Order: sequence, then C-alpha cells, then structure tokens
Amino acid sequence: MKIVIAGGTGLIGAALTRTLAGAGHEVVVLTRRASEQVGGLPEGARAARWTPADAAGWAGVLDGAGAVVNLAGASVGTRPWTAGRRREILESRLRATAGLVAAIAAVPASARPAALVSASGVDYYGERGDEVLDEASAPGDSAFLAGVCERWEAAAREAEGMGVRVVVVRTGLVIARGALALRLQALPFRLFGGGRTGSGRQWVSWIHLEDVAGLYALAAADGSLSGPLNAVAPEPVRAADLAAEIGRVLHRPVWLPQPAPLLRLAMGRMSELLLVGHRVVPKAALDRGYEFRYATVGPALEEALGRRR
Repeated sequence: MKIVIAGGTGLIGAALTRTLAGAGHEVVVLTRRASEQVGGLPEGARAARWTPADAAGWAGVLDGAGAVVNLAGASVGTRPWTAGRRREILESRLRATAGLVAAIAAVPASARPAALVSASGVDYYGERGDEVLDEASAPGDSAFLAGVCERWEAAAREAEGMGVRVVVVRTGLVIARGALALRLQALPFRLFGGGRTGSGRQWVSWIHLEDVAGLYALAAADGSLSGPLNAVAPEPVRAADLAAEIGRVLHRPVWLPQPAPLLRLAMGRMSELLLVGHRVVPKAALDRGYEFRYATVGPALEEALGRRR
C-alpha cells in the first residue's frame, strides 16, 4: 500500500522507509526541504514537501494512502532542557501532529488514509519503580516527558473522529548504530570511565532499531490494531545490567558510577532521560504474535556497538 511518513529522514524514519520499500510498499517521505534535496531514499520511496501549518497545500499527498506515520518532532537529547527548549520539544510535536490531522480532514472521505500511526514514548508512564507496565497502564505525572507524551497522543487521537484508525507507538531506548542516546551512554565506557547511572536499579525499556521498524510496519498494516502499542523488547533491564553489557561488548571496565546528584547538577532536568525508569512490556505486540529479532539486550548491543565484520 501507499504509506506516507512525516519525519522519514531521521533514525527511525529512515529504517522504516527501508523496511516498507523493501516489502514492496509505495513510501512517500514528507520533508520541509525541497524534495530534490532529499537523497538516499531506497527504490520505491520518494519525497514530498510539507509545511505542517499549511495542510491545504500538500494534503493531496495523502490521497489513497493506507497509512500515515508521524515521527516528526524536535530531538529530546541534543540540547539542554531550558524553558524554551522544553516548549520546543512539546510544540514541535503538537504542530506536526495537528498539521497531519488537518491534512487528513482535507482529504475526501473516499480517499482518506485508513490509519494514523503516531510516535510517542515509554516516558508516557512516568516513574513507576518496579511496576510492570503494559498498554493498559495509566499515564504517569512525575516527569516532563510524561506530560509531553500524553498531550502528543491526545493530538493524534483527534483523527479518530474522522473514522481513522489511530495507533500511538510508545518507544523505549532505541539501540542502533548511530543512535544518539546509545552513543552518549557508551562514550564514558570508550574513555574507560563507564559505570552505572544513578542507583542502577531503575528499569530501562529498550528496543533494537530493526524491531522498531517492524512494529511500525505492523501498526500500519494490521487493521485490528488501534490505541497504544509499546515498542520495547520483551525483557527490560536494570540500568546497572545495561551498563555491564555495554562494558562487556566494548571490552571496557565498569567501575565508575555516575551518581544521581551529579547527573542532575550536570544535566538539569534532562537527567530524567537517565534516571527515570520504566519497566514496560510489549503486550499488544506479543498478543499479535510479533517475533522480535532482538529479544535480549546483549545481542542487540553487540550489533549496534560491535565491529562490523
């Protein structure tokens, strides 16, 4: 089918584009740049220019699409979370999502996309200690990103009133070559100064990039799937165990803890990326028989951090 992706040039979007085009789908990548400036797209994929605030100007791109995938939004880990940056993180997501919903509304009902698959994060659940969280769990309220995710998802669900199936994909820590969050976590180990973050007892819900793409493809194609979908591997790990595995894969010692007060002092509110834990399980994916390519963290880290052969 025809699938339109907003944010298709980022880490997840590029992997999803390759996956969908490789499976024979027609993929249209929405970009704020001129379409001829977007290179590296696989055969079967093309670029189309969009401006979220001007839905009428590009809504025709959505005609006849089987699904629209929304991955657009400012990165959460590239700059300190000043008040202005926090506004940008939230508003960039709301603007992009509102623009897509408005464009869907502008498409005649007979040609309207059947589904909107919109990004979210496991941060939705907030800090919950050892509680096991699945798609039916309530939202959290203890962290900045929990509120961002809740409002982001609500904006996507506006499309349900038009008869569009909406799936919100709550993604955990993405493990992949080139993933910024993983590079930052691995850097102290590469410099022989790696160790656990905070107490080390907080849970990390992670997923390999190949499985992120696989679950987005599932959400786009499975007409019975709606609501939240946790994009996490079946076995979350504690932060101390993740640190041990990174050290093992990089052949580095795990000896220098990063205390929570020091992280809060150095990173400010952005430290919640390392200190707020989520013990999330992919119940909806497992119920549908999805088979994870990387179900345990060791092989995932070996693929992402190890040397290519």
